[in-house]
Amino acid sequence: MILTTARQMKKMDQRTIEECGLPGAVLMENAARGAVQIVQSQYPQARSMVVFCGKGNNGGDGLAMARYFQSQGLRVKVFLTGPGSGLKGDAALQLDLMRQLRIRVEELEGKIDFQALKQEIFHYDLLLDALLGTGLEKEVRGVFRDLILLMNELPIPKIAIDIPSGLSSDNGQPLGVCTQADLTVTFGLPKIGQVLFPGCRFVGRLFLVDIGIPAALYPVPEERVELLEAETLASFLPQRDPEGHKGSYGHALVLAGSKGKTGAAAMTCLGALRAGAGLVTLGIPESLNPIMEIKLTEAMTEPLPEEEPGFLGPKALSKIIALCQGKKALAFGPGLSTSPGTKALVQALLKQIIDIPVVVDADGLNALAGAPDGLKRLTGRAILTPHPGEMSRLTGQSVNEIQTDRIRGAQAFSRKYGVVVVLKGARTVIADPEGPLYLNPVAHSVLASGGTGDVLTGLILGFLAQGLSLINAACLGVFLHGQAGAWLAQERGGQGILASELLDKIPSLISKKGRWHWPKTESIPLIREVSL
Repeated sequence: MILTTARQMKKMDQRTIEECGLPGAVLMENAARGAVQIVQSQYPQARSMVVFCGKGNNGGDGLAMARYFQSQGLRVKVFLTGPGSGLKGDAALQLDLMRQLRIRVEELEGKIDFQALKQEIFHYDLLLDALLGTGLEKEVRGVFRDLILLMNELPIPKIAIDIPSGLSSDNGQPLGVCTQADLTVTFGLPKIGQVLFPGCRFVGRLFLVDIGIPAALYPVPEERVELLEAETLASFLPQRDPEGHKGSYGHALVLAGSKGKTGAAAMTCLGALRAGAGLVTLGIPESLNPIMEIKLTEAMTEPLPEEEPGFLGPKALSKIIALCQGKKALAFGPGLSTSPGTKALVQALLKQIIDIPVVVDADGLNALAGAPDGLKRLTGRAILTPHPGEMSRLTGQSVNEIQTDRIRGAQAFSRKYGVVVVLKGARTVIADPEGPLYLNPVAHSVLASGGTGDVLTGLILGFLAQGLSLINAACLGVFLHGQAGAWLAQERGGQGILASELLDKIPSLISKKGRWHWPKTESIPLIREVSL
């Protein structure tokens, strides 16, 4: 499913009106009718509602909805922020219709007695928020701020029209204050900020109304943000030939682990095997090899020369280069350490890896902190899987700056260095340097434990080893990883689940190809297409 920015949505609206000849008033009527149907289906017992309208098209949508509800017998109270003379275009047309039908619209001007207003609307069944739309860019102030605070204080179900007032539609950040909606009805396509955190916390349940914008006008692939969907991802799964053998499904190489961090290496290897890789070899500091030979039954191990006991360094480089021969994919970094020798090894390795796709994670990323230009040697051949802290070290930005606009940060880095970026966290972002940017719909705290990232690295590596493209391997790995966590949480609760337990879910998920569904949780908005 395609998600949009405010600019993209505005452009689609304008092109529909100007190029297709569909008037804006018709689009507004389509939006209002669809939204009314959704509200009726979710609140069938409602007999009264208050509608707060701003002066833009969002307010016009609210006026149109108020007219429909009034005609269906509901008691409707409509407030407009300021004089009606300030409305333009389609919103002004809606106000004229209200006046012709003698539906009263109360204009909020001058000094407003908010305590009296609160008492007046306290006993209504529903609140409709049509104050501010998707084009908002500045912090909410004045009467809008006061009305949003008033709505949030009232224990009445709140429905946001298109987007909760005060929410950035592009990055999901509240602009000062934001309506805490129970349900949001959005138009055309979902907005990025409605799916990202923290925006989805303000959206409540999210419904989508098709208002008539032709699909031919949707953003071109390289400008798109898409929500990962099971039906599409199922087609990425590698085909398994009944006559296939272990050599048919790729040999993956893992460079991971150091003294005290052998678990990361083990989970990466097992992740690759669970994804279906035919063979996995782990390169490990030689003093740790006996431990891993016992711990890993299905993966092979290769002891590597150490810089110091339990840690790799430049001494291992020539053997690693030799090990790359014949391998279909390489992952390095989980538990590898940040010792000076290991950092030097990673930087030297980047200069010599040829013709093999690479997944760089954890300490592999930390070794590049302050010197990411080494990644340019991997243009078109690498997937990076940073969490926000690692992304901060790579870019020099603060974690807060990265989290404030995860999409822009991941996309900019991906395009600058020509690598796929998997920015982990709630609603993991997957950036393709030449194509769309993807969001994972699953966000669950069960994945917030040590080792889950190592499992993800292994899954992506396993799909790469089987011949998937960088972006398809990243998307499929991220999606199945999230699904496994959500399934475990549904079965056993969301606390105390081990990262290694995700591995047992992967084969059954793969076997249900095309029939994946994530369980509903409070943090995941329900996105439903409404056919009108």
